[in-house]
Amino acid sequence: MWDRILNRMLRDFIQQGALALTYPDGTRHTYGPARDNPVEVTLHDDALPRRLVLNTDLAVGEAYMDGSLTIAGDDLDGFLTLATINAAQGDRVWWRNLSGRIHRARRVFDQWNPAHKARENVAHHYDLSSRLYDLFLDQERHYSCAYFSDPAMSLEAAQRAKTHHIAAKLVLEPGMEVFEIGCGWGGMALTLARDYGAKVLGVTLSEEQHRFATERAAREGLQDRVRFELKDYRHVTGQFDRIVSIGMFEHVGVPHYREYFDTVRTRLREDGVALIHTIGRADTPGHTSPWIQKYIFPGGYCPSLSEMATAVEKADLYPTDIEVWRLHYAETLRHWYARFTAHEAEARMLYDERFCRMWRYYLKASEATFRHNRQCVFQFQMAKRQEAVPLTRDYMHPAPTGHIQAAE
Repeated sequence: MWDRILNRMLRDFIQQGALALTYPDGTRHTYGPARDNPVEVTLHDDALPRRLVLNTDLAVGEAYMDGSLTIAGDDLDGFLTLATINAAQGDRVWWRNLSGRIHRARRVFDQWNPAHKARENVAHHYDLSSRLYDLFLDQERHYSCAYFSDPAMSLEAAQRAKTHHIAAKLVLEPGMEVFEIGCGWGGMALTLARDYGAKVLGVTLSEEQHRFATERAAREGLQDRVRFELKDYRHVTGQFDRIVSIGMFEHVGVPHYREYFDTVRTRLREDGVALIHTIGRADTPGHTSPWIQKYIFPGGYCPSLSEMATAVEKADLYPTDIEVWRLHYAETLRHWYARFTAHEAEARMLYDERFCRMWRYYLKASEATFRHNRQCVFQFQMAKRQEAVPLTRDYMHPAPTGHIQAAE
């Protein structure tokens, strides 16, 4: 029965490209209009068709991790590209429409992130082995979208370009006090202190990130200008000239948007400027992939522009600039995937084969979503007063070429 239902679901779903699926009993079906060179997939577990019918997204990811779903030549890129292109057609297929409604109805529960739960969610991902992140990130450990002003740039150069692009939007002056919500491993905070003369407070809920960033500040002699605290952003006091947050808003959760932007407004001085950099969706509000929710970013969600803008409006903040980055993250993930696979033997020594398959699936699925579905990055600049930033965008200039190239 489950084989027949899955067969019908795939006939409705695959409207572009071609998929050849071998079922556990050896039966083979081909789906899609382009019958030449299909992506070849084999199911090895009799229970898998049922799981795929009941929760497709979660079951596909888990089956790839466990090896009960295999792809000819391990063509993960081809498989996920095919799946993503067809998924991008929207909820035209009845079962995807139903699944989407069910998952959207759960959002308030999946994204309920009070301080104690936020700490658990952060630990799930960011307190993994510190060595893991050295295997695929750039030397500064920037774990967010790089800025490829030139497609030929190295990952290091593109990440450096990102930090200076953001710094330009902050309209910094030496001595300004900056609050970074979600400081990661310290790369942005140290750049603002070292290259722009700012005084920075960065907060994180990750013990590994806090330790690493604090040690970096000491090594670079910047501990008098940069302070890292293991603290929830909601527990910070005082006011700041500038607020910056890069890749943290995805962890806030829709039920907490008002709380987040109220905090930004409260912590921002009257003439202050804030810049929020986040993955977003160029689509209507949606839901997080159940597989991503369970294995990669529990509590996470990438907002639509309407959700983010509504929360900014309710916090009585003035939107002073909105920029949309499209394929920059796809290129970033391409670099991360190549680096991870080049060092996969080392990752296997840290964890195991299942973890490595999970991590490859995560990176490649994310890249496919940015390339072939409506995923992007928003940079949302805001202030209390519309006069807080210059009237034109002329001040948003890139760093001098030599400064960026030095990072290569």
